Amino acid sequence: MKRQLLYFIFLSFISFSCNNRLDTSTERIELERELENTEGTRQVHLDFHTSEHIEDIGAKFNKKQFQEALKAGHVNAINIFAKGHHGWSYYDTKIGKMHPHLDFDLMKAQIEACREIGVKVKIYFTVGYSDWEAKAHPEWVQKNKSGSSLYLEGIKGLGPDDTFQGWEYLEPFGEYAENIYAQVEELVKNYDIDGVWFDILNTWRVNYNVQARADYKANGIDIEDEDAVYKRTIEKYEIFYKKTLAIVKQYRPEASVFWNGTTAEFNSKMLSDFRYDMFRFNTKLDLEDLPTAWFGYDVFPWRSKYFSNIGKDIVAMSGKFHTAWGEFGGFKSKEALRYEVASMVAYGANINIGDQLHPSGEMDMGTYKNIGYAFEYAKKIESYGIGGKHKATTGLYVGGNKPALEGMVAMLVQNQINFNVVNTLKDWSDIEVLVLTSDGILKRDQKRLDAFIERGGKVIALGKGAFRDGKPILDIGADYIGEATYDVDYTLVNDTIAANVVRSPYLNYSPALRVAPSKDTEILARLREPYFSRTLSHFSSHKNTPFTLEDAKHPAIIRNGNIIYFAHDIDKQFKEWGAQIQRDVFYNAFNLFRTKAFIKAEMPSMGRVNLLHQPEKNRYVSHLLYASPIQRGAIQVIEDMPLLLNTEVIFNLEETIKRAYLVPSGEVLEITKTDNKLKFIIPKFQMHTAIVLEY
Repeated sequence: MKRQLLYFIFLSFISFSCNNRLDTSTERIELERELENTEGTRQVHLDFHTSEHIEDIGAKFNKKQFQEALKAGHVNAINIFAKGHHGWSYYDTKIGKMHPHLDFDLMKAQIEACREIGVKVKIYFTVGYSDWEAKAHPEWVQKNKSGSSLYLEGIKGLGPDDTFQGWEYLEPFGEYAENIYAQVEELVKNYDIDGVWFDILNTWRVNYNVQARADYKANGIDIEDEDAVYKRTIEKYEIFYKKTLAIVKQYRPEASVFWNGTTAEFNSKMLSDFRYDMFRFNTKLDLEDLPTAWFGYDVFPWRSKYFSNIGKDIVAMSGKFHTAWGEFGGFKSKEALRYEVASMVAYGANINIGDQLHPSGEMDMGTYKNIGYAFEYAKKIESYGIGGKHKATTGLYVGGNKPALEGMVAMLVQNQINFNVVNTLKDWSDIEVLVLTSDGILKRDQKRLDAFIERGGKVIALGKGAFRDGKPILDIGADYIGEATYDVDYTLVNDTIAANVVRSPYLNYSPALRVAPSKDTEILARLREPYFSRTLSHFSSHKNTPFTLEDAKHPAIIRNGNIIYFAHDIDKQFKEWGAQIQRDVFYNAFNLFRTKAFIKAEMPSMGRVNLLHQPEKNRYVSHLLYASPIQRGAIQVIEDMPLLLNTEVIFNLEETIKRAYLVPSGEVLEITKTDNKLKFIIPKFQMHTAIVLEY
């Protein structure tokens, strides 16, 4: 209470400076965040998967040097290791096995060092991998139905004669799970920690080892019944989550608990976390998105919105590495790190940057100078983003097809269309336009879609996303005929959606579904088919067959009242081929429906805009970002940070705005009102800025 009183006294003295800049000092912002955030706004995830073949573990650990690194990095929370993938523990354990070449309680020393400088401490505990336990207990190793072991895939660079496949997977069930429960209890009972971070929870990998088969039999499950086996897999993980959570909370009721994998970036096999909401057990939600080597820079925007709507703290995770986890000596540029942490704040997330501790226990100061450069900027802006509520009039439904989702997100963000994810959004009343990707929606959300359309909501649906089991899920104004009969086709747009688009037929890299429009349905784009499909014995020229000169009977794009239907899966095509013309046509069609946007900003395609609402502070904050990732080999890098000039931003909000200023500069903006909209011109910014609107 004393600190809060001091805080409010402090804020009462805040005023405008004589040069018309608002006081947004680091000290004020830091104090504001410290009182509000229990998670830690600037975190480091300190990997320490260390082989038994390396000696003198932790020999150069020095408390002062460890602290100096964290101070240089402006770090206020850290994940340190209790147990890593090799299975070794880094503390004095009576349940597990301490690393054979560690002769002191390294974890305890790190915790004490953190406590002395006010850094929050969470401990890392691996679940799905434990190398020594897999070798000591081969009966615990997960098996395919054929009986072969399940391994970490994708190990490269080991040489053509090396048969090493990676760590073997272990399912947290039976004796192995009991060992984990005992070790977790040992940890939370004996150590002063703020949270537990469990890793490698892969519900999509079904287990058929002897122990699992016995469990299926005991529960009356036929192993040939894949749905029943999968359902039991989900049940086993739910049991594990509940038991570990109960153990942690028994001794550390305020501690956060997170199981990594429950919020995983997904592919076709990884839908359990979304269909079964496996993330619901977490007390906070960490989003592991390493854009450089894994997913790119267009994944985090939708994931932040999906999980922010659940109402728990979210933590964005990236890495200091040039590539990904496990890379010693790899460095992302400090400017790229600064962009990434600014993006995390812009999308409302706490920040976590991954590092890897050297086996000696000595922290790499070059790493923490780079992290510190980025975190120093984060300190200036974090109060204006972290924990904010996403505000948008465009809704995106996240389906189960990764290319479709990522292609659609790319089209939205590259057009600076501010959106929210509706799957987890309880109240759709702000949503004017809903976008359904080419894989549609889950059956469980059909009633919400029907109610949205009934109240006058507008929908843009793509390809098969308008159908389920061959039947329409909404009235697109056309009957389904069937699949395409040619390998490619061509779109010819009408005047209504022709802005900045060529008037010649343009190529679609996969063909449209065939639909027969009703009499009153508006045709927005016609379709031309090729003379024939290209085969080895039937081809023309180098690539695709040219189009015929007659329109096909089935169209490319149609409108039926408040529904626009694209017969092509342009989301998947844009992900794979990146044709600007498809993005532009989508934007033109979208603008037929958009009559109100809370925010519109004009920037080049790599510009990003997001609007957050902080109702407890009576303000909106719009974040603008600009950097252009470059593909170099297998890696996306950010290097150039061009200066943007005279960026126009328009707001359409219900509240009466009393004051507007830029963050972090504090420059006060003149409010210009036109047609009940607020218009601002940002004279210049580089990399990031934010407009704060107080009401």
